[in-house]
Amino acid sequence: MKKLLVISLAVFLFIGCAKKTLVRTGQQESAAVTATATQEMEQEPSVRFSDWEKIPEMQIGYFDFDKSELTEAARNALKKNAEYMKNNTDLTFLVEGHCDERGTVEYNLALGQRRALSVREYYAKLGVPLTNIGTISYGSEKPAVLGSSEESWAKNRRTETRVRNRKQNNE
Repeated sequence: MKKLLVISLAVFLFIGCAKKTLVRTGQQESAAVTATATQEMEQEPSVRFSDWEKIPEMQIGYFDFDKSELTEAARNALKKNAEYMKNNTDLTFLVEGHCDERGTVEYNLALGQRRALSVREYYAKLGVPLTNIGTISYGSEKPAVLGSSEESWAKNRRTETRVRNRKQNNE
């Protein structure tokens, strides 16, 4: 009798604890937006290669302190990059997000990623296919300039666009 009671209780708890999905008004729209964002991120090419090149045609986009919104100067530089990107469809591009040394490692990695995604989105608005653009954040790990001055920090708050021939490594 004890075994039957224990088994019954276990079955009851197992069945009774099943997850239920509740859909509330407004959450369906949020789920659709999340699904779209996930699909776009899935379209991002792999960035796991060591042969990304820095080329003179790709200009650097600079950011204000603690911001991921593009400045007018950054937009102008990125427009030139986008033209090159649209004319070289055999290439894959990597947008690297960078930060200055202020802030925690975690915060700077997140900010660098927001900067890279902001640039990727801008390139897409200019007509570059998202499937050609990957992103990565280095946070403050790869400074362009060493130093702890506003001048140094300003040069480290940036995105750089690197290039890779799509036909390399049988991609």
